[in-house]
Amino acid sequence: MTGEEPKRILIIKPSALGDIILALPALSALKRSFPEAGISWLVRPEFAELLRGHSDLDEIILFDRKQLAKWWCSGESFNALWLLINQLKAEHFDLVFDFQGLFRTGYFSWVTGCKRRFGNAQGRELAHLFYTDKISQDASSIHLVDYYLKMVAAAGAKQCEAEFKLSEDAGVAEKIDKLLKSQGVNDKYVVLVPGAAQANKRWPIERFAELADKISSRFGMQIVATGSQGEREYIEAIQTGGKIRLANLAGKTTVRELIPLMRKASLVVSNDTGPGHIAAAAGVPTVMIFGPTNPARVCPYGRPECIVAIEPNERGMKADSYEPRHDITHITVEQVFETVCRQIGKNGSPSTPLRAG
Repeated sequence: MTGEEPKRILIIKPSALGDIILALPALSALKRSFPEAGISWLVRPEFAELLRGHSDLDEIILFDRKQLAKWWCSGESFNALWLLINQLKAEHFDLVFDFQGLFRTGYFSWVTGCKRRFGNAQGRELAHLFYTDKISQDASSIHLVDYYLKMVAAAGAKQCEAEFKLSEDAGVAEKIDKLLKSQGVNDKYVVLVPGAAQANKRWPIERFAELADKISSRFGMQIVATGSQGEREYIEAIQTGGKIRLANLAGKTTVRELIPLMRKASLVVSNDTGPGHIAAAAGVPTVMIFGPTNPARVCPYGRPECIVAIEPNERGMKADSYEPRHDITHITVEQVFETVCRQIGKNGSPSTPLRAG
């Protein structure tokens, strides 16, 4: 960026949890490059706790999509939308980055009145019409981390090394310690994340059950499974289909509490979903199972040893594959367990993980 350094910067990335994690290096790159700038993040309330207290973030602006979606038929929702628009205008941002790339997020970038608005040149829903600086995603920036860093570099950020920072909270960590103790879980445990928002991203539950048995038998580690409250019965099916007892923490942790839960784990085995990306960002030994989602775009950054997928590097630029051979049901228990064994040392201790970035 030429001329005067930016004083106010806005990141627009309301969701989803995993994508927000992948945008964290861009946040840190902006703070390193423009240390005097105040940085705000527009995010949905259910993910705001992940960002609260982050050392590189100065302000969280809530985007309550469920409420604002009723703006045309509810006076309360219309008023909330009007207040949000006026807040975005009043902040006088010098740089705005839309990492979501949808019409509504492109619109929010535009209503800020900021003179430099960065977004995806191939943005969906005509979102690119709202940007002053349209950044293309190419072969050098297939991974979202690289692409977000490319976007901030286009705005003048110079220190664009990929670094994942997660907010720390001693009180939250203590709460997780108590929760694990109440479940009879000791210091050596493996976390399973068998859920996902989309059914085609869920590895079959009976295979998670078989995998849990194998891990427990081979390494003597306790098994913890986590997910949303709605996934509680889904996780209970692992207990029913397996031979070992597991601690079902579905619905018992907040997004923020997932950070110490994952950080303390010996290993995390996850579908391509938010909690797994938290584990990867924390540098924990991770095994991530991919179906239609293109691993080259969203896999644990700089950690190819974490990936279990069919043709992970041969899917081009597309976000998702509709090829039958990439169906997640083609991933076998043996493939996943082999990756687990590579992540865990022969003595049952995790091998040293690579830094994400």
